[in-house]
Amino acid sequence: MVNLRGLSAFPITPSSRDGQVDAGALRALLEPLIAAKVDSIGLLGSTGSYPYFSRDERRRAVQAATALADGKTPILVGVGALRTDDAVKLAQDARDAGAAAGLLAPVSYTPLTDDEVFEHFQTVARESKLPICIYDNPGTTHFRFTPALICRLSRVEGIIAVKSPALDASALADHVAELRAVVPGGFSLGYSADWNCTEALLAGGETWYSVLAGIFPRVCLEIVRAVASGDAARARQLDARLQPVWQLLKTFSSLRVVYAIANLRGICAAEPPRPILPLPPDAQKRVGEVLAAMDVG
Repeated sequence: MVNLRGLSAFPITPSSRDGQVDAGALRALLEPLIAAKVDSIGLLGSTGSYPYFSRDERRRAVQAATALADGKTPILVGVGALRTDDAVKLAQDARDAGAAAGLLAPVSYTPLTDDEVFEHFQTVARESKLPICIYDNPGTTHFRFTPALICRLSRVEGIIAVKSPALDASALADHVAELRAVVPGGFSLGYSADWNCTEALLAGGETWYSVLAGIFPRVCLEIVRAVASGDAARARQLDARLQPVWQLLKTFSSLRVVYAIANLRGICAAEPPRPILPLPPDAQKRVGEVLAAMDVG
């Protein structure tokens, strides 16, 4: 069973305008993550634009990633879909390609009830036999997991972790404590929203699901290692250095900023999937200025 702890790096998924994954560009993004020894890679997450790709292209992306990782770095794969049967198939594809776990969001058009989400997750976990991480992302799904629902799901065989949004730093300690009180031992509590994740880790969160780590893994690893060693001051010092980057992510959206960084740094030439547009020139210039001033990476 995969152990989702530490730093999980979430890269973009470069592709053509017709939705074909650029496997070469994807490998160029993944190689530095594997070399840096991130604890896992979150492929086809929201940063990886999973809803915009066909099943075939998602399979190609997973196959490229697992072949490159070659068992050295666990691959966590987004398997969310509107229909339960489609999510099952995507999770089975990920499992067959060698993924360590699936990241499942309750994607919906019609608003879902707690019982519907429970059945959806239980079915995907049971029928795919792929370990599942709950993806709580109300900003895109418009569904928020309550502690009671996470408690129910954490007792389903094969559901091993939750990825929660760290949206309010002042409330993180209470949130971690509330979840820890209702889930079994060994169930991993992790957080996203990079700008609050240092505090989430210091509050007892076990995993940082990081957008920035998908492009700059080393500075994020430094923060995770500082927390793990009990050096809260060092972790907060590193986080403070990244405040200009956090502001970019909040102002322009994480997805658009990371695409801009990948292009500005020459890692790959890629645009976000349409209808999402690249950052306009003035915003790209601002991203470049912040990176130059900070010498991130």
